Formats: sequence, structure tokens, C-alpha cells
Amino acid sequence: MKTAIMSAIGVISYEDRPMPVPKADEVLVKLEYVGICGSDMRFLNDGRIGDFVVDLPFVLGHEPGGTVVEVGSAVKHLKPGDKVALEPGRFCRVCEACVQGKYNLCPETKFFGCPPDDGVFCEYVAHGVSGCHKLPDNVNTLEGAMIEPLAVGFHAANLANAKYGQTAAVFGCGCIGLTAMMALKFMGISRVYMVDFLENRIEMANKLGADYVVNFKKEDPVKKILELTHNEGVDVIIEASGGDETVGQAVSIGKHGAAVALVGYTDSGNTTIPLSRAISKEISFHSVHRYRHVYPPAIEAVAAGKVNLKDMVTHQFSFDELALGIKRAHTEKDKIVKAVIKF
Repeated sequence: MKTAIMSAIGVISYEDRPMPVPKADEVLVKLEYVGICGSDMRFLNDGRIGDFVVDLPFVLGHEPGGTVVEVGSAVKHLKPGDKVALEPGRFCRVCEACVQGKYNLCPETKFFGCPPDDGVFCEYVAHGVSGCHKLPDNVNTLEGAMIEPLAVGFHAANLANAKYGQTAAVFGCGCIGLTAMMALKFMGISRVYMVDFLENRIEMANKLGADYVVNFKKEDPVKKILELTHNEGVDVIIEASGGDETVGQAVSIGKHGAAVALVGYTDSGNTTIPLSRAISKEISFHSVHRYRHVYPPAIEAVAAGKVNLKDMVTHQFSFDELALGIKRAHTEKDKIVKAVIKF
């Protein structure tokens, strides 16, 4: 099968690799769409994200949707022809985190496209059946690929204990910020305010249901959100921009007892938190590491028409255009909201 290889920093090449053979508890999937994530851009351009360092050669990609072509002997609920979204992690299932149900924190996790584990910018993949989620008839494999970033949004909303009737703010109108906004809306949050400065993302946020989008180049986000909430602030804040200043702004717009979910990685790695203000408000902070137990409800939300993933995908590239797609997604953020590879 054809496989895209990161052979050097900034370089994608192709090679033929053997077709995977599914084990008894695995499913062989023909990939049809794989999303381009910010982590793919960072790994390709920088060779690392934090403590995760690429060991070349390496295969990127972790947002897959495709069709089952073969199942292992122990697989009962999937068959060839079924459409699936692949949850990209594999876990030990016996460590303390796994036993507690927090499998996303398993120290033995093997995750598509996260060093040292190869990803899914390839034509076929064999994956454990527990990570293969069947898609309903009215959900296609493009949406299946987009379930992965939607899962991040759902998990962030869950960690922040979002409840019906609350208000929320989301910093960042990129893919994760937009999925977080839609997850919050699905969970009954009454009003969601967004913050960004790129006009294409602001337009997308408005299209997908934001109640107000603050362009921080034109308005102070703290003043504006406090104005919109009659100086009360919001119950839930999701930081999905990676900005150095946004956590402090989140504390300023949070109500007493508000929750902040931290998703974005800052470029500098340094974030200043106004601790005295956060403590006096009893703000709770939740760091978001991927997701757990959210693929089924996320898929149900899409099938019910409550979450619009199709419109968020503004650009598609062929498999042969992977390097171009990653480059443009990185350098043309003012044009591209979300890009995917179509096989």
C-alpha cells in the first residue's frame, strides 16, 4: 500500500509498505479521509511537540474515517462495507488509569501519528475493534474523520462540567474551538461567545452557531464579554487558541466558581495565570488530554443533525498533495479553516 513518510523536517515522500493483516480482534479499514491537524503541522515543521519528538522516518495523521474491508475472527459487530470512525488510541486496559476508565491517560498509549507510533496517512490500517466506531447510514466518512477533533471538544466540555442553561466562552475559532462551541451548544449551554481575529474563522463561527464572536484586534475580549453578560461573566471557558494571554483573560471573564478547560498548546510554553484572582473566584482549571468515552455520543450528535462538521471542512487535498495540504493549512490560516486529505 502507498504510505506517506515524513523523511526529514518539512519533507514528505512516499513508499510502498506491506498491506496490514488484521489480528483476531482487529479490523482492516480502507481509509477515505484523514484530517490535517495542527499537530501534523508542528511535527512536520518542528520535529516535536513538547516531549514528543519525531524519530524519522515517521508517518503522520490521526483523524481517520474509512470503510471496513476485512475483520478478524473475533470481531462480531462489524463487517466489510461498514463505514467507521477510528478512535486513534490503543491502551493497555490494565493500568490504574485504564481501570478507572480514564484510558486517555494510560502511560502505555499507542496513538496514531504521535511519536513513536506511526499515523494513518496511508491507504489501509489495521486497528483494534474497540477503537472502530460504526457510522450510521446518514453520516459519511468525511464526517467520520472529523469525529476525532469533535471528540476533543466534547471532552473539554465534559471536563468543564458544562450544564444546561450556562454561558460559555471559547478562545480560538480554529477546528478545536469550533468543535468545542458545537459540543457546548449540544450540551445545552445557552450562549457561547467566541474570540479570534481571522475573518474566515469568525465567519465560520457565526455560521456554525456562535452567539457573538469577538475580534480581539478590534475589541477587548474581556470588556466585550463582560458587557455582553451584564458584567456577570461566564460559567465555562475553553482555551483552544494557545495564546499566552488568554488564560489570564479567561480568569477575568469567569464567574465565581467558573471552570476553565485548557486545550491549546502555546508556542512559547509559558502562560501567566493571575493566581490571586483565580483563587478568590475559586476558578477550577482542567487540562485536556485528547478524550475518553465520547466517540459514540459525538457520532450520535452528528447523526441527529445537532453538529455540523461538513461545513467546517473548507479545503480537501488528494493523497499526493499531502505536503502541499499541510503547508497551506499552516501558512494560510486566513483562508483555510479545516483541511482534509481525500484518498
